[in-house]
Formats: sequence, C-alpha cells, structure tokens
Amino acid sequence: MGSMVTVSGLTKTYADGFQALKNVNLEIRGGEIFALLGPNGAGKTTLINIICGLVKPSGGVVNIDGSDIVENYREARAAIGLVPQELSLEGIESIWEALVYSRGLFGKPPDPRYLEKVLRDVSLLDRRSSRIMTLSGGMKRRVMIAKALSHEPKLLFLDEPTAGVDVELRHAMWKWVRSLRQSGVTIVLTTHHIEEAEKMADRIGVILNGQIILVEEKDVLMEKFGKKKLTLRLQAALREIPLDLEDAQLELSSDGSELTYTFETPNKRAGVDGVLRRLGQHGIGIKDLETKESSLEEIFIGLVRVHP
Repeated sequence: MGSMVTVSGLTKTYADGFQALKNVNLEIRGGEIFALLGPNGAGKTTLINIICGLVKPSGGVVNIDGSDIVENYREARAAIGLVPQELSLEGIESIWEALVYSRGLFGKPPDPRYLEKVLRDVSLLDRRSSRIMTLSGGMKRRVMIAKALSHEPKLLFLDEPTAGVDVELRHAMWKWVRSLRQSGVTIVLTTHHIEEAEKMADRIGVILNGQIILVEEKDVLMEKFGKKKLTLRLQAALREIPLDLEDAQLELSSDGSELTYTFETPNKRAGVDGVLRRLGQHGIGIKDLETKESSLEEIFIGLVRVHP
C-alpha cells in the first residue's frame, strides 16, 4: 500500500521558546504497524498531537491519506482514531451511548452491527449498558479504544495502549491489534513496554530530542544493531583466559566455569567458528553452549546512548 502519513519538515516551538520538534520527516505506510519509540520528553506526544490536529505546528506539512491536516482538516481528522495515554472518561453515560455519540461526531450514519463488533473485539459487549464512571481503569482503556474505532478510521494511534492493564489483557490486546492490521487499518504505536514493539511492529522509528534519528524495518534493525552472546560452559574451570586469546573478546565467569563471547549478528558464523577453533587448539573442552540475542529494548537503549 501507499503512504498513509507523510510528514515533511515539521517543527514545533512553544511560546516559552522550547523547540519540541526539529525538521521531522516521516512516512508511515498504509496497513503497517509502526512503533514510535523515544524517552520521555523526546517529542512523541507532540508529534502525534500535531498529526491528529490537536496541536498547531510551527512549520512543515502533514498529509493523512492525501489530505493536508490544515487545509483539509475535516477529511484528515475523519481518517484518524486516537487513543491517548491519559484516561479521560468519567461520564455518566453508558458505553453504548458514548460510542453512538462519538460515531455521530464524524457524521457517520448509525450502524449498531458495526458498534457491536467493536465492543465484541475489545471484550465489552456484555457491558454495553454499564455507565462509564463505574468501570475499572482497564475497562475504561478499552472503551477509549472502542470510541477511537467507532467512526471506522483508516489510521489508529495507540499512545501507551496497555498502560495500567494486566498481563492477560495486554496479550489479548496484542492479538486484537494484529487483527486490525489484517483488516487494513494502519496503526501507530507508542509504548514504554518495548517488548510490545518487538512483538507487533513492522517498522520502528526512534525520536530523540525532537528529531527522528532512525526509521527501519524491525527485522533489519534487529539484524543491523543486534548482538548475540554465546555462553560456553567448560568441561574444566579456567583460572584465566590464555594470553593469545585476549583479542577474542572473551569474558571469564568469576568461578572460571563459563566463557562468554559477544559478537555482531551479521558476522556471527565466522566469529563463532574462529573462537571455537582457537579454544580447541588450547585443549579447552566445551560441555554445553547457549546463545542469547539482543532484545529491541537493549538496541533502543544503545541508540539513545550514542545520540546524547
């Protein structure tokens, strides 16, 4: 599919002089799950709020499915569903009434069957008559998601969607998000649970100090920046690493029973073969071995460290 979101030269400077966004350029493809990662204060929420038409940019252009967010505000906004990070539901109306009202705000005709499907998807159909003010925090989060979907948007923003929900519901929501993508909805996800991005995202974007420092396919990112640790359990403990193996970047455990070799994933085969061969030449026997790959969280932390 083509581009769903196109951001060109976007800037935002607040009245106090703080520059929240600095020449941001970004493309989000139709039908993908795009994870936007960044530490607190990096500019994630400002960027989302501008794209959704809630904050006015200082400069630059944003198009949603071909509609400019300023010149064609209504068309652009109608294409967007937003689930903000903060819970903002305290109404006395029922869940059903809230969804009907939200759908009507976008000029959509009544469609009870569609709204029932949305509630079923977020496991709230049996609570449709419940007043929102009586719901738990996790249920209110699901109501916010249902409201964001009530007008059948093409683009859904999920800002920390699983904040305050239990592990079981979090996994159910991951499954539900994947099904949304399969139906053609483009999803932009921000999360502090980086394992969510690792499990679900097609592409990853990293924002830092108001600038996009990286956009990459998730699998390519994991391969390009990831590392692997090879732990070798030895047949006999070593007192120290032989002098001519010090260049192999091996670490010896405190009890001498294990060696750890860390290597870049693109060159894994040649490096591992060489280390094992050299250990064999020294008569160092291997009882067992185990490998562990870098997580997306470890890669993210590394990227942030090298971009102060």
